[in-house]
Amino acid sequence: MKILDWYILKRYLGTFFTMILLFIPIGIIVDLSEKIDNMLEHKVPLKPIMLYYLDFTVYFANLLFPLFVFLSVIWFTSKLANKTEIIAFLSSGVSFWRFLRPYMIGAVIICVGALAMGLFLAPKASQGFNEFRYSYLKKNKKVQETKNVYRQLNDSMFLYANNFKPLQKSATNFTLEHFDGNMLCTKISARKITFKDSIYELKGFVKRSVTDGDDIIEKAKVKDTVLPFNMDEFTPVTYVAETLNYNELSAFIEKESRRGSSDINRYKVVAYKRWSLPISAFILTVIGVAVSSMKRRGGMGVNLAVGISLAFIFIFLDKVLGTLARQSDFSPLVAVWFPNVSFGILAIYLLYNAKR
Repeated sequence: MKILDWYILKRYLGTFFTMILLFIPIGIIVDLSEKIDNMLEHKVPLKPIMLYYLDFTVYFANLLFPLFVFLSVIWFTSKLANKTEIIAFLSSGVSFWRFLRPYMIGAVIICVGALAMGLFLAPKASQGFNEFRYSYLKKNKKVQETKNVYRQLNDSMFLYANNFKPLQKSATNFTLEHFDGNMLCTKISARKITFKDSIYELKGFVKRSVTDGDDIIEKAKVKDTVLPFNMDEFTPVTYVAETLNYNELSAFIEKESRRGSSDINRYKVVAYKRWSLPISAFILTVIGVAVSSMKRRGGMGVNLAVGISLAFIFIFLDKVLGTLARQSDFSPLVAVWFPNVSFGILAIYLLYNAKR
């Protein structure tokens, strides 16, 4: 039986990687055709463009790999069915469950690779992908600014800033206040604050220390100092969760939960998808085998039509529920896992009928 396992496994993985190699250049060409005018208008250097499309490749593959898995399984399994190879396998005494084993092994390999990519590699690619778009391609520069930022860092520290620019790591009209209970202890203000080389440069620096007697006031035109917060404490950019690896994202969500961040659902959706997308490889593999293992009168075209329809329903549910969770109080856990659970039930039903 090892011959059968290796035969199916090689066809599975070979078709999957061929599908990726075919679709990624198409994705790059489509993306380039949409952005070439902006690139020429902003005179983007060649090196950032090459790095962008390297990140785009990883980002694109990680985003659409469940679709690639599904189409790969349907494609080569339909070919096996049309050549009556599956009938030969089953007629030789091989059970349908035994026939399914190499598919599950292939799904495990793809799932482990997708999990490693989603937890560690894809976040770095997402950061480069998004920073390139916001740095060079966004015509409306206001999307790079956040006005009137107010943050409670902990029980005793509060900061305020205006015109925060995350890409430039700078803000204007900065204020940092430290309280002891309800009493103000110190207040630091600056006309402009910029983060450079692990320190903060404050222009128009004023520090007021409140004492029982006269207040102590310190002033400087430019002050380089260390402050007890990171620049992303002002307000995270919308794609910040996508750029963090799993450990960083978990710590970030915990920190934002303590602060009562209004974007906490957005971050949880990203975190849950790190796990749900690899699991979908198993579910879509089973559905693909169940749909395409029988020889049909319409041939491979019917299997592909059914498979593509199911794939787009899966993607539709995933996108709609994810958007709903980001923009409302809908549970992110339910939104992310509902497509997998519902299609898992469908997979069991289709597999039972395929076995019969």
